[in-house]
Amino acid sequence: MALKRRNKVEATFAMSSMTDLIFLLLLFFVMVSTMSSPNDIKINLPQARAKSTTKQVVAKVSIDNLGNYYVALGRQKPMPIMAEDLEAYLCTIQQQDSAMYVALHADQDIPYRDIVNVLDIANEHKMKIVLATKK
Repeated sequence: MALKRRNKVEATFAMSSMTDLIFLLLLFFVMVSTMSSPNDIKINLPQARAKSTTKQVVAKVSIDNLGNYYVALGRQKPMPIMAEDLEAYLCTIQQQDSAMYVALHADQDIPYRDIVNVLDIANEHKMKIVLATKK
């Protein structure tokens, strides 16, 4: 009985490990990109010389160049709000956390009365407010 030895060498490349790696990288970048929350509202902030940052911003109030108000909590997506409802909204947030900061992102071309309106609300209810500027 004559047995043949099969010593054939196959010249192939296994792509399965490479595709696993590509899918893991794709999944990583998709998850990381959803965690970041860029500012969706285009606001032209004024520029400042002083550099200071806050450690914790709980409420963010944005006013665009058309005078529309937007609010967001933490890293949530900004949602539109009427100027008349802003005080009630900030008061309900303050009841949850009395040591909160309010970050005011206001376009540099809006009337000054809109900024003063938010500053008056914050001052009246003893809220800490931070004015956002460009670096």
